[in-house]
Amino acid sequence: MDTSMTYPNSISIEEDGDTGSSDSIEETGHTNHQSQCPDTSAIGKKKLPPKATINMPGKKRRLSSEVWDYFDIIPKKDPNDELKCRCKKCGNEYSAKSKSGTGNLHRHVKRCVKMTTKDIGQYLITSDKGALATRNTQFSQDKFRELLVHAIVRHELPFSFVEHEGIKNVLTYLEPQIKHITRNTAKSDVKKLHAKEVNRLGSELRGCPSRICLTSDAWTSIVTDGYLSLTAHFIDSNWLLQKKILNFSYMPPPHNGVALAEKIYSLASSWGIERKLFAITLDNASANDSCVAILKNQLKLKNSLICDGMLFHVRCCAHILNLIVQDGLKEIDKSVELIRECVKYVKGSQTRKLRFTECVTQTSLDSKKALVQDVPTRWNSTYRMLSSALYYRLAFCHLQLSDSNFRSCPSLEEWGRVEKICSFLQVFYEATNAFSGSKYPTSNLYFPQVFKIQLKLSEECNSSDDFMKRIASQMFVKFNKYWSEFNLLLAIAVVFDPQYKFQFIEFCYNKLYGPGSNELVKVRSALFDVYNEYVKISNTPGASSSCSRGSNEVYSPHGAKEQEDNQSFDILEEFDQFDTFEFACSAQKSQLELYLDEPRAKRSSHIIVLDYWKAQQFRFPDLSKLARDILCVPVSTVASESAFSLGGRILDQFRSSLSPQIVEALVCTKDWLFGDKSEGKYSFFIHILVFWFCYLYIFFHSYNVGSLNMNLEDLTQNIMSLNINKDEVDATIIEDSNSNVVNL
Repeated sequence: MDTSMTYPNSISIEEDGDTGSSDSIEETGHTNHQSQCPDTSAIGKKKLPPKATINMPGKKRRLSSEVWDYFDIIPKKDPNDELKCRCKKCGNEYSAKSKSGTGNLHRHVKRCVKMTTKDIGQYLITSDKGALATRNTQFSQDKFRELLVHAIVRHELPFSFVEHEGIKNVLTYLEPQIKHITRNTAKSDVKKLHAKEVNRLGSELRGCPSRICLTSDAWTSIVTDGYLSLTAHFIDSNWLLQKKILNFSYMPPPHNGVALAEKIYSLASSWGIERKLFAITLDNASANDSCVAILKNQLKLKNSLICDGMLFHVRCCAHILNLIVQDGLKEIDKSVELIRECVKYVKGSQTRKLRFTECVTQTSLDSKKALVQDVPTRWNSTYRMLSSALYYRLAFCHLQLSDSNFRSCPSLEEWGRVEKICSFLQVFYEATNAFSGSKYPTSNLYFPQVFKIQLKLSEECNSSDDFMKRIASQMFVKFNKYWSEFNLLLAIAVVFDPQYKFQFIEFCYNKLYGPGSNELVKVRSALFDVYNEYVKISNTPGASSSCSRGSNEVYSPHGAKEQEDNQSFDILEEFDQFDTFEFACSAQKSQLELYLDEPRAKRSSHIIVLDYWKAQQFRFPDLSKLARDILCVPVSTVASESAFSLGGRILDQFRSSLSPQIVEALVCTKDWLFGDKSEGKYSFFIHILVFWFCYLYIFFHSYNVGSLNMNLEDLTQNIMSLNINKDEVDATIIEDSNSNVVNL
């Protein structure tokens, strides 16, 4: 049967009745002909529509190019119009003249954004001048495996995750051509990723302009396997403080000083940084003293230590603070236990919580302040518990009157003791928070904080209150054991804070030992000895006849100085008026003398120390090198101890069979690639993004994608209306990490 359909402009389509497989397109007066049939990309033996043919004067030719399966000929409204074709998928129009060829049509088929897309799940949302568009990327099996191993490392997923049937179904739905991998392949990919990052980090460490400081600590897993965490701290070429977990290495027994020294030295040598070490921070275990002595001797043989290792060993200040405070808390164990029982009672049931809330309301207190329950092994959490309980003291007293079952409320005398000890411990709490950071320099904070602690202890030892005098005397014994002599390195570090300089050291020693003390002379001599050695090493002139005076202050509303609460202790306000130290004048002054002669910056300016020295590195090239090395010294081992938290999650009871090599690869690679990013803090933001993606997915399925015209600005305004401030989230993360100090 023959059928005929007539279109305007004398275009007709004829079907060959004998074959049923071809069409012909007739155009009167034209020789440029193009035709197109429906999509032939269907899978299987589905019968395709007939091929197009074109009638030319004197002959009839069938179009054989496969490209015509994707285009429609556009009927001409006027015989003089140019013959054009339209893409069936996206609607783009192209010339259909025979002299134009089919090259442009083939190129369009390859790059058409809708040609091979079989499902909206393959779409990736992009923005183009405020409007949403859709595109399809070329699937790469290598990229897929890279992203998969990143997800395993970042989210601490088990390797069997890749073999879960539900996960495989989701991935197959998104990309039918995907090749699934096994848990052993995923484990192998983690090893390869770790090896790749080792090479990258090794080059970064060997090429960094500063010396490298180390922190280290040991840990035992739930299956009694020993591990040693080794963390590097350095300042990069952009004057940013970097913290990298170099190793989370298996540490077999014995864990004595000799074994620890050999392990640390071998790990440092494997990274090629044994000649770039500046200092190492360890806790106060007796084995660490012998470990440092052995390490010193090994490094001295290579002549790689500054000032013959005089500044090499730093004791963990957070650990020392814990030992000092624990001695003080022994005197109020009964009062602390009573308050702990009070908090437990209130939090014991929902009924008690409601009753306590009523008491808070009746006493006109703000119920939004949290009532903290402590962890007995962490004194800083005990301080927060005591502080919050003191705030609700009236509510507890009211609860005692209204609830006959509540019998653990402290007496007035015990409340008074708790109040005194809280006020006394506040300076220790602030110092602990300042020492526990790993994202900002802490060495310059050491001397002011320890000075305030020593001065506070001295005042309380001479107090007329026998209770506080007894507590301070016991704590002062422990203080003298570790800090009777200030660490020379950390005393020098405060000089490189432009808000303190050497005047602060003189001010402190005058307060503690009187004017012209030997301790002050010792610090000054060590400062110039270290500087002269840096001048000798750098092979640059150590003196200059003149130096332009520039601005000393680099202002910032944020920084490590925010760790200090000026309201808690006003001794530093007296220092602000102190300015008596002067260096001898000479015709030629060194960079150090020129720096010290310049006026101090105001402490209220909130200077970021690293930014200051970044700006001054060309004025004081030798001095800035010394400042770079000293400011990267950590005063606590919190950075190394934090690795045990991650290691403990990886080595839980369900994955304790992991080999030490895999554990090290997971812990270190996560730290290198993703740092200290906390998923918990951003989980709300992530959930919002997932919500919007699901919303768009449903919207795309409900409406025609080709006609979608959504304004990206509206979507952005909806997300921004959530008032999610990343800076505030980062500040919360830092505050939480500073408060969660690991006490040994």
